[in-house]
Amino acid sequence: MNIALIIAGGKGERTKQDIPKQFLHIENKPLIIYTLESFETHPAIDKILVVCLEGWHSILWAYANQYNISKLQWMVNGGESGHDSIHNGIMELKKYCTKTDAILIHDANRGLVSHEIISNGISTYEKYGNAVTVIPCTEVVFRSADGQIAEEEVPRNVLFRTQTPQIFSLGKLCWAHEEAERQNITSPLAACSLMQALGEPVYFSWGSEKNIKITTTDDIDIFRAMLNLSDNMSLKK
Repeated sequence: MNIALIIAGGKGERTKQDIPKQFLHIENKPLIIYTLESFETHPAIDKILVVCLEGWHSILWAYANQYNISKLQWMVNGGESGHDSIHNGIMELKKYCTKTDAILIHDANRGLVSHEIISNGISTYEKYGNAVTVIPCTEVVFRSADGQIAEEEVPRNVLFRTQTPQIFSLGKLCWAHEEAERQNITSPLAACSLMQALGEPVYFSWGSEKNIKITTTDDIDIFRAMLNLSDNMSLKK
């Protein structure tokens, strides 16, 4: 099976909104529903688990019912960090899934993930055993110790920005989290960071600049503009 593990356990304080960013309404729909719809309507996705901010479970179940998210099967509380939230999710999936099931870890606040990105990830996973969505770095990048003065330029042709989904087997994820605990690796930024720290090869699957992550209020404006552009393009067809 291909199972989407949606991480929605953060409080989203950087957006400076009254509610967590994943539950913000953008064009009259909660952000997390845009995300869930992408996986709900993808034919290769079998089931969905959401790692949800505590206290918001009943609201999300209600939204899922309202928007016909029928693949949502499980919901668990988030952790203190993204790593902890992923851990909570895979521990829940261990109860119901097999080690060979593919787990697509995805940020709840990336609501414009396309079917093409999901399909490319699954194809890469099937070929290599894992897949991490990336895009090439197109900007000039400097290294700086103090954040004020540029010390050296880092060649951008060797830099890649990670996105989600990131796809690993459930068995490999369980192994990685067990190893992290054994080796006292406490703060990997993402599943791919943990795998790389453990010496595992990580294979790239191509993403898109459109697969935007909502982190700041500027991101919300960009997301809304992209939605309106998409709607206008649909009307012209």
